[in-house]
Amino acid sequence: MRQIVLDTETTGLSADNGDRIIEIGCVELLNRKLTGNNLHFYINPERDSHEDALRVHGISNEFLRDKPRFAEVVSDILAYLRGAEVIIHNAAFDVSFLNKELERVGHPAFTTFVSHVVDTLAMAKEIYPGKRNSLDALCDRLGVDNSGRTLHGALLDAELLADVYINLTRGQDALQIDMTDLAAGGAGATRVDLSRIELPVLVASAQELAAHEDLLAQLDKVSGGKTVWRSH
Repeated sequence: MRQIVLDTETTGLSADNGDRIIEIGCVELLNRKLTGNNLHFYINPERDSHEDALRVHGISNEFLRDKPRFAEVVSDILAYLRGAEVIIHNAAFDVSFLNKELERVGHPAFTTFVSHVVDTLAMAKEIYPGKRNSLDALCDRLGVDNSGRTLHGALLDAELLADVYINLTRGQDALQIDMTDLAAGGAGATRVDLSRIELPVLVASAQELAAHEDLLAQLDKVSGGKTVWRSH
């Protein structure tokens, strides 16, 4: 599965009131592993950032003057994102800005170009109800190193969110098996005759079965009822 973790920085908080995207950062996950195939643009928003926004991202108006406008990079952005599942923290915010930028250049809504949008903020609120679920709070809670994040930056935040997402979804990448290596017996694998070995069968206790059911329930919540173990 191809997933893109996406973040934007903007001139302010309201796309409807004319605020614009000034930075977009994306990192690619294939089968839940980072590929290094990232996408990153600074964008000339054709307006100044609000002072509050400047304090958040630190990207000066002067720095953006010679950067490409959204219309000049939209084809590259859409080609990169097309058909992928897109992961965003507080997706409603970023998608509203992307929709407005796409509208300005005559394109349909953002979701028409991607397969699905996953909102990690909504996911975190389900898993940790009543707790702080900002990106920084989740990094602290899940052991993701965000010590280099003194200001918001779209690419850095996307990279942090990728780690947060993998942890939120319980690191299921560790459960994936390379079926090609398995079928081939693994590179340099030594075959061992196990036919004469008797293996003891350990029956799970009631407490262990209950813990197992609890884990499946948590996976159901995170995956939207798509836990593969329940489908067999």
